[in-house]
Amino acid sequence: MQHTEVISPARTVRGSVLLPGDKSISHRYAMLAGLAHGTSRISNFSTGADPHSSLACMAQLGATVDKDGGTIAVTGASGRFHQPADALDCGNSGSTMRMLAGLVAPHNGDFTFVGDASLTKRPMERIRGPLTAMGARIDLTEGHAPMTVHGGPLTAIAFDAPIASAQVKTAILFAGLQASGTTELKEAVRTRDHSEHALRAFGADLDGDRDGIRIVGGQQLKAVDLTVPGDLSSAAFFLCAAALFPDSQIVFDGLGMNPSRAALLDVMVALGLKIQVLNLEEAHGELTGTVQANGSSTLKGMTISGALTAALIDELPVLAAIAPFTRDGITIRDASELRVKESDRIALVVQNLRSMGAEVTEQADGMSIPGGQALHGGVIDSGDDHRIAMAFSIAALRATGDTMIQGAEAAAISFPEFFTLLRHISQS
Repeated sequence: MQHTEVISPARTVRGSVLLPGDKSISHRYAMLAGLAHGTSRISNFSTGADPHSSLACMAQLGATVDKDGGTIAVTGASGRFHQPADALDCGNSGSTMRMLAGLVAPHNGDFTFVGDASLTKRPMERIRGPLTAMGARIDLTEGHAPMTVHGGPLTAIAFDAPIASAQVKTAILFAGLQASGTTELKEAVRTRDHSEHALRAFGADLDGDRDGIRIVGGQQLKAVDLTVPGDLSSAAFFLCAAALFPDSQIVFDGLGMNPSRAALLDVMVALGLKIQVLNLEEAHGELTGTVQANGSSTLKGMTISGALTAALIDELPVLAAIAPFTRDGITIRDASELRVKESDRIALVVQNLRSMGAEVTEQADGMSIPGGQALHGGVIDSGDDHRIAMAFSIAALRATGDTMIQGAEAAAISFPEFFTLLRHISQS
């Protein structure tokens, strides 16, 4: 049953926010811990539903998973997965399905992956190509899940990634870790490097430079204790909220500051948000910091395209949602990948902006949203997409009148605490 959240306009936003563990990193730590020898303890594991789908799949494959609040203990399968008795249910998580396919492909057996209605619409052909080239056999249903990976010994390949996808890169690296020979991967557009850091944290040897990433097969992983940084993609919503009000102040503790994700902070500064990094620490290759964000009198605009679009792919919906309040507007290009996420995010963003009274022009690969517009409250269709539900909750803070977010429960996919924290920082 759908849940509706009512968001009222705010005068400003102020407060300290402790974010859940990074979703992308939690996925990777869960999977590698499940393959490793020994017991790994992962603190500040994501509270979102998606990474817990990864944990459930690891348990089906032979790992032991014990949950104690935000700390997860995973006793790995020591490099040998069991063929599960039932299909691996990935829920809403494309990350689980794509990355785990690479992890199980070198193991003997047939591994069937299923997911919810949204996930079964997302493209999986992009992982079948490289994994098939390595020797796996993968059955898809018209290019989508349900998907069956017929695993077995793999041989290393050299692969030039045709699309910017950290999930595809990870599937190949996870398979290459267990293949015969040295797997090489080149990216025309650099994607987030959490997988490289996670592999090294668990003891894998790989190297990378501008020419690509190389990983030698046949390596064994060892358990390690880890802490997941706060989720920068979740912080994006509150950074955008702070940008809407000149006298705002939001402080984030333990926020992930990975340079391959930090383009968001650069964009927020370019728009006019004042950001200070108060301290910076490193653990297992991942940077964390305390970050303070303050609003300014002018929220500028910009064009997002090319490599910047790839770097901000998860944050584009909320940037688009606040675009009407900028001075110069925001144009988004080269973002056709948004059409095959949990929803067609381009279509839903355009639909919902218009329902709040905004002028917006839709393109096949993006949208143009003029600045200097006022929004009124409206009825928002989340499309059961967590990022759409949260993005328009932020836009609603500056709208006139109340806004109803239909399907607000979708936020639990990545950020169950979102609406509680939003109420905590909103001042009327």
